[in-house]
Amino acid sequence: MSEPLGLHREANRANWDDRAAVHAQEGGLGYGIDRYVSDPGALSDVVSFDRERLGDVTGLRTAHLQCHIGTDTLSLARLGARVTGLDFSSVSIEKARDLVARTGDEVDFVESDVYAATDVLDSGSFDLVYTGIGALCWLPSIDRWAVTVAALLRPGGRLFIREAHPILWSMNETLDDDLHLRFPYFEPDEPLEWDDDSTYVATERPLTATTTYEWNHGLGEIVTALLDHGLQITGLVEHRTVPWEALPGQMVDAGDGEYRLARLDGVAPLSYTLQAVKPGE
Repeated sequence: MSEPLGLHREANRANWDDRAAVHAQEGGLGYGIDRYVSDPGALSDVVSFDRERLGDVTGLRTAHLQCHIGTDTLSLARLGARVTGLDFSSVSIEKARDLVARTGDEVDFVESDVYAATDVLDSGSFDLVYTGIGALCWLPSIDRWAVTVAALLRPGGRLFIREAHPILWSMNETLDDDLHLRFPYFEPDEPLEWDDDSTYVATERPLTATTTYEWNHGLGEIVTALLDHGLQITGLVEHRTVPWEALPGQMVDAGDGEYRLARLDGVAPLSYTLQAVKPGE
């Protein structure tokens, strides 16, 4: 690699610290955290989308990896799970703790890199490992992620992930006339470098930590990594929607926080739900 992974990670951490500060703002901007405070039954759009496939999570000891400011984490808790959220951004963890202190939801949060999750969470003790949208692209190695997932799950425990599709990550979002694949589909040795002061929700100010690094991972690479570390795939569903306007000018609101392609709806998957189980029970 031309730049040490530690520098990539620190640039991304600074960006997510900055995002957390603006995403947690009140007054209807950012993640709209006011509604979680005012309505004890409110769920995030992401968890609402997942709810049918998640099934009953009552009492399940759950690790939410890359939890950001905790809106999906507290939503899982509101469905009955016993949840610990993990994120590498100290500001994200601070904002997540502030949020549940206000809402009264019983959620724990720990600060850690995903790859070091077993340093702060008990190995082999979780019924459910959950990962939400827009997480895997920040990790340089999908195999190391699968190692973490397998280590955290107890025998019989399961992984649930809904993520943007690697086809979507390969698309050039700056074109407004048609869809083109431009960026790597498979996990690259070198990350893509971006410089952008915007984020994916409305905020009151632009970001100041603007440089980020991302890695795509092909769907086959993700499935194979999980299989290689002993998990069994139990479900894979591809969706024609994604929960943010990933291709500005080319998408329309599909309702419930989801967006679909405006002109070429269905020409490519935009997200997927993947489930797997750790055998042994």
